[in-house]
Amino acid sequence: MKKLLMATATTALMTSGALADEVKIGIIVGFTGPIESLTPQMADGAELAMTEVSDSGLLLGGSTVTGVRADSTCIDAAAATAAAERLVTSDGVAAIVGADCSGVTGAILANVAMPNGIVMISPSATSPGLSTAEDNGLFFRTAPSDARQGGVMTEVLMEQGINTVAVTYTNNDYGKGLADAFQAAFEAAGGTVTINASHEDGKADYSAEVGALAAAGGDRLVVAGYVDQGGSGIVRAALDSGAFDTFHFPDGMISTKLEENFGSEIDGSTGQHPGTDSEGATMYTAMVDGRWDSTSPFSPESYDAAALIMLAMQAAGSSDSQVFKNNVMDVANAPGEQIFPGDLAKALQILADGGDIDYVGATAVELIGPGESAGNYRQIEVGGGTINTVKYR
Repeated sequence: MKKLLMATATTALMTSGALADEVKIGIIVGFTGPIESLTPQMADGAELAMTEVSDSGLLLGGSTVTGVRADSTCIDAAAATAAAERLVTSDGVAAIVGADCSGVTGAILANVAMPNGIVMISPSATSPGLSTAEDNGLFFRTAPSDARQGGVMTEVLMEQGINTVAVTYTNNDYGKGLADAFQAAFEAAGGTVTINASHEDGKADYSAEVGALAAAGGDRLVVAGYVDQGGSGIVRAALDSGAFDTFHFPDGMISTKLEENFGSEIDGSTGQHPGTDSEGATMYTAMVDGRWDSTSPFSPESYDAAALIMLAMQAAGSSDSQVFKNNVMDVANAPGEQIFPGDLAKALQILADGGDIDYVGATAVELIGPGESAGNYRQIEVGGGTINTVKYR
């Protein structure tokens, strides 16, 4: 069947000169909001793939690709939905890289992507609830579910001899999903969660929340929040009160902003975010060439999300989401020639010739189940006021 689809795509590329046009792809992430220090690198990663494909002149008979940015805010579902609606109805995007945070991603999927038949590939929405969301085959993600991250967090803490923790999480789909997944994994491994309490973003004072966490106790405070919002507020209040001096940080808390906010005050703290030391990660770093932090969480995943959209279009011979949605899993997985960052022109030519590709990309892509990443993680520790890589899992 895959070969038949490739052959059909090749015929379409040869016979339809109308395909040689501008293809617009939306990039909707929180340029404002609680992860705004992460999103510029995410958008840059997606646009890097688009530039690579446009420069090749090989997509759908010579089409160019233009990225159209929109602000999800990360937390305001109504604003995110309106922004996504504009991408589809006004800008005419064929697909969407995004969204970023889980709650707004679910809102856009239900209210914009499904009604309009638009493919979404999120580089960073990690809520386990998205694994079972109704999507009509339109939703994929290059970041793993937090069901996986909860297990990795448990491994990291247990290996350090941390058996008792307090947990605080941002009060939304991402925070609650991750906190619940972690608690289940940690307790199954014999650990104790003394308290699992939510916090609201946007507050000036988190002393009450930290007081409750301190009263419950624990060897470390797990902060499943946002580095540009309440998560950092919790850490500051905990440090100032002496309630905790080391922390464990999931993905939403890890960026250079963490170093800027706290420096050596949080030395000894640990964490993890999706990442890999694969060959593709090294190639992505070389392509970025210092223009931005290539290891910033979800930047390589954004490159991969954009690449998968365009390769699926080529495999289908169409930029219509209702057509190419059926090709995303095919180009992402074996069999076929392995494709890494910088290889997109080669991949487009292989597909145009009716061949198979196995997109590995910057993050060792392997899509499983409902079209989500199997998951690799970069483990970090703060030392000397900087975030240092310990290993990859």
